[in-house]
Amino acid sequence: MATYAKGLAGVTANSSALSNVEGAEGRLSYLGYSIEDLVTHCCFEEVIYLLHRGKLPTQDELDGLNAQLRAQRSLPQGVTDFLRSAPADAAPMDVLRTGVSMLGLYDTRGHDQDRNLNEDRALSIVAKVPLVIAVFHRSRQGLDPVEPRTDLSEAAHFLYMIDGAIPSKEAEKTLDVAYVIHADHGMNASTFSARVTVSTLTDFYSAITSAIGTLKGPLHGGANEGVIHMLEEIGSEEAVDAYIDAKLARKEKIMGIGHRVYRTLDPRAPHLQKMAAELTKQLGEPKWIRMSERIASIMREKKGLNANVDFYSATVYYSLGVPTDLFTPIFAISRVAGWTAQVLEQLDDNRLYRPLTEYVGAQAPLPLTPIADR
Repeated sequence: MATYAKGLAGVTANSSALSNVEGAEGRLSYLGYSIEDLVTHCCFEEVIYLLHRGKLPTQDELDGLNAQLRAQRSLPQGVTDFLRSAPADAAPMDVLRTGVSMLGLYDTRGHDQDRNLNEDRALSIVAKVPLVIAVFHRSRQGLDPVEPRTDLSEAAHFLYMIDGAIPSKEAEKTLDVAYVIHADHGMNASTFSARVTVSTLTDFYSAITSAIGTLKGPLHGGANEGVIHMLEEIGSEEAVDAYIDAKLARKEKIMGIGHRVYRTLDPRAPHLQKMAAELTKQLGEPKWIRMSERIASIMREKKGLNANVDFYSATVYYSLGVPTDLFTPIFAISRVAGWTAQVLEQLDDNRLYRPLTEYVGAQAPLPLTPIADR
């Protein structure tokens, strides 16, 4: 007997060894390693290796992974030409979706689903997604793309590619932490899209394109942009209470508060909260984090809801000088590590996703009147 669950809430659709989201307990782990330990002891590249290869790397293995990633820091000329000709006012997520889809045109190896070949594809996509975003961002400002380097970490290289300057160690570490905590998160909407798409045995690029299109939605990846827009709309610390009270009175959503899965504190949030506080202290503009903390406090007191990872990632990216419309693309830079790992896992033991629908339309057979008599 099929059971109807709107939005597939509570439905277990597959098994995975990649990430474990324990919502009731407020815990997140990748292949058994807690997010707290990974943030403290590992860099993003180690997490990529963990997700793709199923174990943490030795130093030699990490060096090998870095060499592979850095060797892929280039785009086909046709993709670069598209990015430089795209409308300057285009949404970066739209450009990213199209750019990744275009990458598939230049992979001449066909649709062979060989595991080693797909691992190569996975790393290539992970390496190229930041370049797609950076080249478009510079082009829309009338600037030439920055020549990629092979001596910088993934986090440092992205900041370098958008600004043309090597970032501080503090900025590099901050973005690296953000990458680690966003890398994978169970069967979220974009991961589900990627796995459903590749389950048809289509190509790898189609699966990641599908994930990017899903992440674009404001109920998924776009929430951190909404947080900054909210803070800018409030404007000052003194206006926070009245603004939130008015929102609650109108039963409107407060961006970055609450989570579909976590029923207690989002375990990723404290790490970005700490980073946001440190960054704003360094930059001498603490009002954003103070406003954020006040909003979080009101929502805990009045609604029993906690701030989620989007709430603090917004302040972190804003403090790093990242344009607001690049917040969700940065999410994609990180999450593509998880998407590609999830696609690899899906293909290892594939079964086509084919859920049922609860039909609520008219019952057949209705009397059909020929068109001449209607």
